[in-house]
Amino acid sequence: MAEEKKISAKTLRRVFWRHYQLLGCFNYERQMSTGYGYTMMPALKELYKDDPKAMQEAVKRHLEFFNCATSTSPFIIGLTCAMEEQNASEPGSYDTSSITSVKAALMGPLAGIGDSFFWGTFRVIGAGIGAPLAVAGNVLGPIIYAILNVIPSEIVRRWGFKIGYSGGSKFLERISSDGTLQKVTEAARIMGLMVIGAMIPSMVLLTLNATVDINGATVVLQEVLDQICPYILPLGLVGGCYKLLKSGRSGTMVMFGLLILGIVLAALGLV
Repeated sequence: MAEEKKISAKTLRRVFWRHYQLLGCFNYERQMSTGYGYTMMPALKELYKDDPKAMQEAVKRHLEFFNCATSTSPFIIGLTCAMEEQNASEPGSYDTSSITSVKAALMGPLAGIGDSFFWGTFRVIGAGIGAPLAVAGNVLGPIIYAILNVIPSEIVRRWGFKIGYSGGSKFLERISSDGTLQKVTEAARIMGLMVIGAMIPSMVLLTLNATVDINGATVVLQEVLDQICPYILPLGLVGGCYKLLKSGRSGTMVMFGLLILGIVLAALGLV
């Protein structure tokens, strides 16, 4: 039986303090991925210090796309630490893809909660009350802002990390034994694909302005394409980008390619 590996309390504290830099290296390809990898590094080094290959795989896992509200991210980070512990204790038998799937499944809902409460509610209320007082020279201005915005955020960060790690490890142990984790992982993958599929027609805009004259009748190509399959052009564009990314092309290169494609199509009057 493999030795059970646990992250020390000191390392967990380092992981928690590092999460404040989640946005320290934000990029438009993978967004908070670099910050997430940096946050997880102390835990990964402790768990995989004797297995360089497993360490490399773990680092790659946490450099994948991640985007969530910083106030609610510690819950996911704590849960991730618990899952990495289980993977390190069960080398070769643990489904590491479940770690990425659980992160992807949680970051959307928790981002909505964090943004709604802390960016859209507490911060606005705190600034609305505190700013006029601060402008008037009243010291209560920044204090009220901190009480209404910073303090609730800190409470959620600390308790979220604790609950995600301590509760997460017990929860994962229970659902792993009865096969629930595998079902949840598969459900998370399906949900992620459905969300991406639904985003294509709503967020990717590509329509043709071209027309063809057939025996005096003007045929709008976009209408013909819509009759064949609605939103077929956005679907094809996303599929092409996906294929380029899977072939090893960088996201930045793909974005520049899309920019050039848009300029050329616009210059030709096709879009």
